Amino acid sequence: MDNTVGSLSQVQMSVVIGSLLGDGYLRIMPGRRNAFLEINHSFHQHEYVDWKYDCLRNITKSAPKMRRSNGNRSAYRFFTKQLSQLTELYSMFYKNRKKIVPKISLNPLSLAVWYMDDGSKCRSTDIYLNSQQFDYTSQINLIGMLDEMNLKVRLNKDKQYLRLRFLKSSIHHLQELIEPFIIPSMRYKLEI
Repeated sequence: MDNTVGSLSQVQMSVVIGSLLGDGYLRIMPGRRNAFLEINHSFHQHEYVDWKYDCLRNITKSAPKMRRSNGNRSAYRFFTKQLSQLTELYSMFYKNRKKIVPKISLNPLSLAVWYMDDGSKCRSTDIYLNSQQFDYTSQINLIGMLDEMNLKVRLNKDKQYLRLRFLKSSIHHLQELIEPFIIPSMRYKLEI
């Protein structure tokens, strides 16, 4: 699974795609040709950011750094180099500078990264992917991608936004798929 495709290995591409479905952002600076990826999480998730950095180290500019933002919030982030493969992903995942979800296939690693970014559990048995940032068409594409992995989800209203809720019949299969990739500091998201 670690074959190189262009400048990104298969593992790196999976981490990037999972991050794009979650909290990662691609950007193209004015006057530049290629996109770069920003990984930015709360400092409380520094072990997770360090894990992503280790996966992407050879395409980054520098190690993660802490920064203060919005009052007392501490963020921990890093950026990749500008790469043509990231530009290709930018053209797929962004329309009018807004992130969307194209029709793509997932693998267990990309799903695990997405889950570590945006997965949550509520009460004792409900598991969600907090996909509220995406429009309705993107949400339907996400449902199709998960269905290809034999995971059944439904749209669930969270205030005025939609997110994905796993049907109870799919939770065990979800756990089997992603458990090998969940890092220790994120295992709390799997406990049911």
